[in-house]
Amino acid sequence: MKKYAPMISVITAGVLWGVISFFIKALSAAGLDAMQIGFIRLAVAAPVFTLIIAITDRKKLKIDLRDIWMFAGTGIVSIVLFNICYFYTMIHSQASVAVVLLYTSPVFIMLLSAVIFKEKITAVKLFALVMTVAGCTLVAGLSGSSGLTPLTLATGLASGLFYGLYTIFGRFALKKYDTATVTVCTFILGLIGSLPISKAADTYSKVTSSPKLILLCLGIGIFCTVVPYFLYTLGLSGMESGKAAILVAVEPMVGAVIGMTFYHESRSPLKLAGILLILGALVVLNLPTADKGENYS
Repeated sequence: MKKYAPMISVITAGVLWGVISFFIKALSAAGLDAMQIGFIRLAVAAPVFTLIIAITDRKKLKIDLRDIWMFAGTGIVSIVLFNICYFYTMIHSQASVAVVLLYTSPVFIMLLSAVIFKEKITAVKLFALVMTVAGCTLVAGLSGSSGLTPLTLATGLASGLFYGLYTIFGRFALKKYDTATVTVCTFILGLIGSLPISKAADTYSKVTSSPKLILLCLGIGIFCTVVPYFLYTLGLSGMESGKAAILVAVEPMVGAVIGMTFYHESRSPLKLAGILLILGALVVLNLPTADKGENYS
C-alpha cells in the first residue's frame, strides 16, 4: 500500500482542485465576483501557508529583496490573474469548459520555454499543440452548446496562460529557493497584489453576513488550495514529475463531470471529444521524450 501513497496523494490533490467549482458557483450566487473570490482564496490560504512554514522551518520565510520580482511574477502575474480569469470563465460560462481550457497551460509553457529558455519544440510537442488547438475548438462549441462567448473563451485561454506562467517564473525562483519558500512568498505577494482590486470592504461585509459563506471561504482556501498543494508536493517526493502531471489531470476530468452532472451542462459529442483531445495532449507532453513541468492550481 505504501508504494501507492504518492499516486494516491497526487490523484487526491487533483480531485480537490477539481471540486473548486462547487465553491466558486456558491460564492458567485452570493453576489461575489471573480476578483473577490480570488482574493478570498488568497486571504485564507496565504496566512495558513505562512503559519505552517513558520512552525516547521522559519528559515524558509527569508528571501533576498532583490528577488522579489520572481515572487511578484508567481504571485501577482500568475496566481492573481489566473484566479480572476479562471473564476470569471467558470461563473459566466460552464465549469466543465473553464477547467478544460485551463489545461491548455502546458502549450503556453512549451511556447514560452522555447523563447525564454531556448528549449526545442519537438515533433511530439507540435503534435500536442495541434491536439490542444483542435480540442479547444471543439470545446468552444462548434455545436453552439458550450455557452462560451468571445470574452469567456479569451479569459479561459488566459487562465491557461497565467497558470503556465507560474512554472516559468517558478523555474527562476526554484534555482535559489526551496519549494515551500516559493509557495509562501507567491501567496503573500498574490494577496498583496489582489487587495487593490478586491473591494475588500464589500467582500468582508458580504462574507461575514452568513456563517455559510464563511465556511465556503474556508473551504476554497483550505480544502481546495492548502490541502491539495501539500498532497501534490508529497506525491512529487515519491514519483517523477511527468507522471504526477499526468495523474493530476484528473482535475479537469472531475471538473467536467461535476459541470455536466450537477449543473446540467452540455454533454455534446463534440465537447466530449474536445475534452479528450486536450487531456490527450497533456499526456503526450508528459511522455518520457517530452520536457516535464509542474502544475499547480
